[in-house]
Amino acid sequence: MSRTLRLLITGGGTGGHTYPALTTLTAVRRRQVPHDVLWVGTANGLEARITAEHDIPFKAITTGKLRRRPNLRELGTNVADVFRIPVGVAQAIGHAARFLPDVVLSTGGYVAVPIGVAAKLIRRPLVMHEQTTVVGLANRILARLATRIALSHESSLQYLPASVRDRAVVTGNPIRPELLQGNRAAAYDLFGLTFEVPLIYVTGGAQGSKQINTLLAEILPRLLPHAQVVHQCGPAWIEQMRAVALPPELADRYHPVPYVGSELADLFAAADVVIARSGAGTVSELTAIGKPSVLIPLIPTGGDEQRKNAGYLVSAGAARALLEPHPTADMLLAELMPLLADPELRAAMAEAARKAGRVDAAEALCDVLLETAHWHG
Repeated sequence: MSRTLRLLITGGGTGGHTYPALTTLTAVRRRQVPHDVLWVGTANGLEARITAEHDIPFKAITTGKLRRRPNLRELGTNVADVFRIPVGVAQAIGHAARFLPDVVLSTGGYVAVPIGVAAKLIRRPLVMHEQTTVVGLANRILARLATRIALSHESSLQYLPASVRDRAVVTGNPIRPELLQGNRAAAYDLFGLTFEVPLIYVTGGAQGSKQINTLLAEILPRLLPHAQVVHQCGPAWIEQMRAVALPPELADRYHPVPYVGSELADLFAAADVVIARSGAGTVSELTAIGKPSVLIPLIPTGGDEQRKNAGYLVSAGAARALLEPHPTADMLLAELMPLLADPELRAAMAEAARKAGRVDAAEALCDVLLETAHWHG
């Protein structure tokens, strides 16, 4: 009889840190590994909601945010965070010592640091996963404490301290498996799309993006003769985007929606081109699915991660990107038009995207976890 794997998970704050952990846990369960799991995060992070939705045992800790460049205008918050960090470490040690995991999985975010420290102090193996091309601040700290370091990209090795590179393995970044099972025809039926012109799927994330929405609104009259658009604009923007003035003969080619949920996989399957930010999760989804894209990085982000993620896909031939701090609508249109006019170019970029991605990342990270825990089924 197999022993029960005791798995402690930490990471969250955003979907980019939360969903890779959830997807990896799903891979553990798919293998029917007997397990007990505990997720440690913050009470107001996305991880608190996700664990509740999936009936995953959860403990909250109080901790402070790590900042690369402390801002004097936020001095009070910065000082408070400095004092919260040791409190979070103490709470993390308590949770970890009571749970006594066989292995700890950290997927980043500032909440991961206290648990990483706790794992080291109670001598439990730590597997650290990095989603971005550039190793984030929290993970640069945890890398020195980690037993194994799982990277999403080979190019991330250069950002690790030389002394820990022999602990690193490239697994890719886990994505939700349902995104690989989209139905193109279902998206065409749902939105009443036409086969006459290519489909662009535009997203600025669940809340929408003012920058992306504004750029798109400006180019729509020039874009829609050549394409149809499904646009996740965010709930706060839906009325404004529906009111964009369009020629009557082109209006039915533009489909703004406040939010995309379970239909996302179908939209990805149907889209000929995707316009999006270049967060780690988005980049991993675009490459695993194999979609040409025009990326508009959120600038600035910590360590300029989104611009570097976009640059990685551009250099791979999988994307075009607006890397300037203040891109214009004309710049966006100039990047889109060659893709819309050339199906062979889109196909080549799609193939380059697939080569840059991994569909088996969750399984690969699951392997690393089980090996590190010395678990054998």
